[in-house]
Amino acid sequence: MDNNTAIKVENVYKDFVLPHEKRTSVKSAVTGLFKKRNKGSELQHALQDISFEIKKGEFFGIVGRNGSGKSTMLKILAGIYQPTKGKVAVQGKLVPFIELGVGFNPELTGRENVFLNGALLGFSKKQVSDMYDEIVQFAELERFMDQKLKNYSSGMQVRLAFSLAVRAEADILLVDEVLAVGDADFQRKCFDYFRKLKRNNKTVVFVSHDMSAVREYCDRAIFIEKSELILEGSANKIATAYTKIFTPKDESNEGKEGGRWGDGGMRQTKVTITPKVCKQEDQELTLRIDYEANTDVHNPVFGLLIKNATGAHILGTNTKIKLMDTGSYKKGDKGSLEWRMPNIFNDGEYFITVAISHEDAVTQHDWIEDAVRFRVYREDRTAFVVNPFIDAKLTK
Repeated sequence: MDNNTAIKVENVYKDFVLPHEKRTSVKSAVTGLFKKRNKGSELQHALQDISFEIKKGEFFGIVGRNGSGKSTMLKILAGIYQPTKGKVAVQGKLVPFIELGVGFNPELTGRENVFLNGALLGFSKKQVSDMYDEIVQFAELERFMDQKLKNYSSGMQVRLAFSLAVRAEADILLVDEVLAVGDADFQRKCFDYFRKLKRNNKTVVFVSHDMSAVREYCDRAIFIEKSELILEGSANKIATAYTKIFTPKDESNEGKEGGRWGDGGMRQTKVTITPKVCKQEDQELTLRIDYEANTDVHNPVFGLLIKNATGAHILGTNTKIKLMDTGSYKKGDKGSLEWRMPNIFNDGEYFITVAISHEDAVTQHDWIEDAVRFRVYREDRTAFVVNPFIDAKLTK
């Protein structure tokens, strides 16, 4: 394993024995040892031949449906499980954020639990005392530290556990949906912390069902399905593939450029971009989407994604991010949506993917890859992704 690699997984298998016989006595437990396995139990293949590498400083995603094996993979990386076959090599100190607050005692106060868990993490009493104020401030629990932990909500417990765990100096962090119960502001604070780690060349391995988080934070990801690694690539590639498994493909668009898929609950009947050719830096772009409801739909999410000619993601947004209430639709209802944006783009060609999803922003009604394209001409071209108008004034 070279010096730029944080984790290397080679041909990993993990099996569990699932017993089917109920043993209620010592005698049944002893006699059960001599019975054939296939009569009283079965072998579950949780992971089969998994191989991948994670580079230092990467924010790496692991996605998959419930029961696919992704959390088992994370626990193997953490050393909680040992693989049945295969090898896992890790370079650097690793801290798992898998089950935060496992060592908490509900009968102790928040303050007492900080010192207890600090000791479990290897800190001295003085070290915990020195960083106590920072821990409490980050968790935003100043008023509650002298209350017993059993009176905390689950979100408060996770905030306290997370705030303490991040004090451990680590090169690699393993995160398994631990922030799902935190509010939006706390999640934002946590991800800001992860970005800081990334700038410092730390590595984060992130398991999530939230594809918007995967797209936003991950550099690369893998997709585990039925215990096997079926896809590896960019975060958007993996997030799109994961989302597709929950909605049937639109057969009427099979083979068309870009691709189109979704359950058809709503359809985008026309997509236009104006202007198609931009030659002025102060020119505004307007993306118009005409749509029709094929079923009754409540609060659908409209989204867009803009890529350049190399496939790099330039920007994206949706009505959920914009906190827009899109309302309810009956079958046959029609409407339109306009997105307006300044021409911040560099010289080149751009492609826009548009989508309408269920209000959960996961199940797709209608996804059209590269639905329209536009061209930007700029004399002041730069080597960067975007090129907004920037005024400069020099005074001598």
